[in-house]
Amino acid sequence: MAETFDYIVVGAGSAGCVVAARLSEESHVKVLVLEAGGGDSNPKLRMPIAWPLVSRAPSVNWGYETEPEPQLGGRKIELPRGKVLGGSSAINGMGYKRGHPRDFDQWRQMGLEGWGYADVLPYFMRSESSWHGDNEYHSTSGPLSVRKGGAPQLLYPQIAEAAQKAGYKITNDISGPDPEGIFITELTIDKRGRRHSTARAFLRPAMHRANLTVVTRATTKRVVIENGRAVGVEYIKDGQSVIARAEREVILSAGAYNSPQLLLLSGIGPADEIREHGINVVADVPGVGRNLMEHASCPVIMGANGPVTFLSQLRYDRAAMWALRWFVMGDGPFAINGNTAGIFVRSNPSVDRPDLQLTFNTVHRNDRPWWPWEAAAQKYSFSCIVCVLHPQSRGNVTLRSANPMDKPKIHLGIFKEQADIDLAIEGIRRTREVYAQEPQKSLIKQENLPGAHVQSKEDLTKFIKSVAVTMQHPSGTCVMGTGTNAVLDQDLKVRGVDGLRVADASVFPSQPGGNINAPAIMVGEKCADLLRGRRLPPMDVTVNV
Repeated sequence: MAETFDYIVVGAGSAGCVVAARLSEESHVKVLVLEAGGGDSNPKLRMPIAWPLVSRAPSVNWGYETEPEPQLGGRKIELPRGKVLGGSSAINGMGYKRGHPRDFDQWRQMGLEGWGYADVLPYFMRSESSWHGDNEYHSTSGPLSVRKGGAPQLLYPQIAEAAQKAGYKITNDISGPDPEGIFITELTIDKRGRRHSTARAFLRPAMHRANLTVVTRATTKRVVIENGRAVGVEYIKDGQSVIARAEREVILSAGAYNSPQLLLLSGIGPADEIREHGINVVADVPGVGRNLMEHASCPVIMGANGPVTFLSQLRYDRAAMWALRWFVMGDGPFAINGNTAGIFVRSNPSVDRPDLQLTFNTVHRNDRPWWPWEAAAQKYSFSCIVCVLHPQSRGNVTLRSANPMDKPKIHLGIFKEQADIDLAIEGIRRTREVYAQEPQKSLIKQENLPGAHVQSKEDLTKFIKSVAVTMQHPSGTCVMGTGTNAVLDQDLKVRGVDGLRVADASVFPSQPGGNINAPAIMVGEKCADLLRGRRLPPMDVTVNV
């Protein structure tokens, strides 16, 4: 017989861990969490500087990639997604950015009452324990540790001074009253210098509760729907199909790729596509899997004129010292993510919020430890990732087959629209302008990518298409809204089916201007309150925009 719970949460990722932990605060409520991946005990998951390695590890990564992208010359793009407790918050770069206040006011203007900046700010604050302290923008009482990044080895003073000379101001709080300009990245890292995923911050502290059941290595096959209502899920555990029933609701928090896949497998989505795979149509919801948004990006790489970048700290004897310091003291250069600084940029004065993000680094994600006798072979470089914050290009997620074990088909669509390419070109120009200022200029030997000779719009367009990747910020595939393509209403309820909600980045109606982990956590907080019939009162704060 199927075991019965009040709520079933599918996916223990950025939002799912939050939903489950908050719901289980009520001792009379039984909550089941299903996670397709395993546990998060691997020590490399906890070391911040190791994130480029662990994000690609098959043991914790779904291993997704796009279908051939025609606009990028048929290239397939790697799409790391966390398959582990904590989801992508367990393998990402740990950057904490909420997005610009006008991003959320735009949601309200789209007809989504309760999702304006004043409405969501209390939920951002409830989740965090911020290095900023307690004020009208931040809190120190939440489960998630948010600390200041950066280290002396990352040359922040040099890049900040150069950026100021290029005309940018410094902001001390990108989530506060002045959300534009130069900033040191804020990171989801705890006081011991360990990655603070949502599994570590929210779920694990709740797992001692008798009313919370967490099942790992459990792949959900479908939502069980009876008479138009979600009454449970069917999942695979140890090769066996298991059905769990939900007395109240089922919440999909499987992410922007897997949440729409599960809806489609359950007969919810575009009717023609569902029938094509021999699945019975439960609800014809055309928007499922559509509107896929990503922060498209491209690199600018400068060769350094000596061993001045973070690569110098990766010599094995030094790396061993830093690793030991991180393990014992929880600080040092291995307790950060390798990012030097960022700038939120308006491409021109007519836009109402930053539409570009420049992320400066003195470590390349391909840099690896090296022995002293390999010194001559090391290639020191600075890099900047140019990110289009509000892309016009869209992709989609569709079924490969009716087999839930098959990966979905993902068409990313980045840089399909010329407007996105034009923004990236402007971002490259702005980056070159910063690197041309002292004291950064004196540290640079030459421009490696795109190369100083690549100047024309045509040549820069070719370059962007040849190297374009993503910031690993997929969203929008189960969008909430009021139009015909909306999958959810403003309470995150799936249209056409009772007792079923979605809570993850797939619900975003437009892309927030920054990393999406923090907004996904906010959605988890708000979803838990919606399920419990609660609402935090809006906050009236001042923002210089």
